[in-house]
Amino acid sequence: MGGFPILSIMLLVPLVGAVACLFVNAGTARMVALVATLIDLALGILLWASYDIGGAQWQFTESADLFAGFSYALGIDGIALMLIMLSVFLMPVCIGASWQAIQKRVGEYMAAFLLMEVLMIGTFAAQDIFLFYILFEAGLIPMYLIIGIWGGDNRIYAAYKFFLYTLIGSVLMLVAMLWMVNEAGTSSIPALMVYDFDPGAQTWLWLAFFASFAVKVPMWPVHTWLPDAHVQAPTAGSVILAGVLLKLGGYGFIRFSLPMFPEASAQFAWLMWGLAMAAVVITSLIALVQHDMKKLIAYSSVAHMAIVIIGLFAFNVQGLEGGMIIMLSHGLVSGALFLCVGVIYDRLHTREISRYGGLAINMPKYAVLFLLFTMASIGLPGTSGFVGEFLSLAGIYQANSWAAFVATTGIILGAAYMLYLYRRIAFGQQVNADAAAMPDLSARELLLLGPIAAVVLWMGVYPESFLAPMRADIALLDARLDRAAPASDANLFIGEAAPAATVEPAEGAH
Repeated sequence: MGGFPILSIMLLVPLVGAVACLFVNAGTARMVALVATLIDLALGILLWASYDIGGAQWQFTESADLFAGFSYALGIDGIALMLIMLSVFLMPVCIGASWQAIQKRVGEYMAAFLLMEVLMIGTFAAQDIFLFYILFEAGLIPMYLIIGIWGGDNRIYAAYKFFLYTLIGSVLMLVAMLWMVNEAGTSSIPALMVYDFDPGAQTWLWLAFFASFAVKVPMWPVHTWLPDAHVQAPTAGSVILAGVLLKLGGYGFIRFSLPMFPEASAQFAWLMWGLAMAAVVITSLIALVQHDMKKLIAYSSVAHMAIVIIGLFAFNVQGLEGGMIIMLSHGLVSGALFLCVGVIYDRLHTREISRYGGLAINMPKYAVLFLLFTMASIGLPGTSGFVGEFLSLAGIYQANSWAAFVATTGIILGAAYMLYLYRRIAFGQQVNADAAAMPDLSARELLLLGPIAAVVLWMGVYPESFLAPMRADIALLDARLDRAAPASDANLFIGEAAPAATVEPAEGAH
């Protein structure tokens, strides 16, 4: 794009908007936030349209040395591009979802969301390891404020738990980063991705990064902060937490753990598979017995992110592509499901599943959209959920058939708890008069859910749009991992002929 600093402008627009929101009244703050997020969405679409598939690995690069050992370096590959697009797509939806729900300290609320957009885009675009760390950790602050100030009755406990869990794990990561930069002589992420660290050191470095990323994903058993955070957060807070912030952990594994420490990643593949298999089954069973809609969807998030981890640590192209597609799909679908909860919560002010029932009668538009997102969460063919789960399971089956078997049971359990939720809310008798009197979706709510529904179907019908920009980067990562890939227990020969069976000649034969 001829030296046009599009990534810096994408950071500057919401930053200026955040500052402006602090000095204007509530109505103006809402408009400023909406305009800033829509400008960033337009810039994101321009970024995607200008991205050269098959071109250089790192595009739109910008760099400026700030002080010794630290530089302001930005750039994206296809993987970062897709996650930035997810961020800029969901952010105007979050502002729209908060239009009427948030009535106190509106300016500060909008500023917190815009600041979070700056930090999310910056984290995905950072090419300096210390810049990544600062932005990665700073993302905690606006989310902590959103939960702690605008959350539910138990918001302070949830905010502290969220902050402490995610911060403690990251201290070890900083120590590892300092050692790596001293060892490799550079803080450039692209350079570190191809640097060969000593296999003995890789073990400790991998564990240090794991401590941070496992909490962010979150992986079982360090997932307990997530249901509390979701239940207490306002609707838009849940959307962006599930939609983008959980993806920072998956992105960390793709960008750091796998390419920088391939031998250690293979060494700990059994640990990742084991924790992910436990998460898929345990959190799905917990989701089945929930009475609170938000808690049910929060536990389903842990199960879906576990399938992401299984895919990423399959050490093959199908698994890596599947993990990325599930991250994008889950960002859209879980965000939409939290919006669906928010829609009926705004009308009845309860998340208790038993208070609803028969909503398909008086809210048919809502019931149709909720059904679409429920089916996408289950992984119905034709929706975004199917593509990612199919690729992930195909990938892990090549690596470990037992992990594939357990992950598949998780998908069956997922169908059980999501269909059970939908039946109790949309179908059945209307026993509560207040629920039966609720009006259907307003034009604003349709405008929020409609575009997400369109993209969920687009990704399900034509996933190539989303896979094409990432394909070359995933192939490079796969080539880097190839030397360390653990032995497979599945007798599959993908893309090549199986070796011919050798038959020993009978004794005495000529």
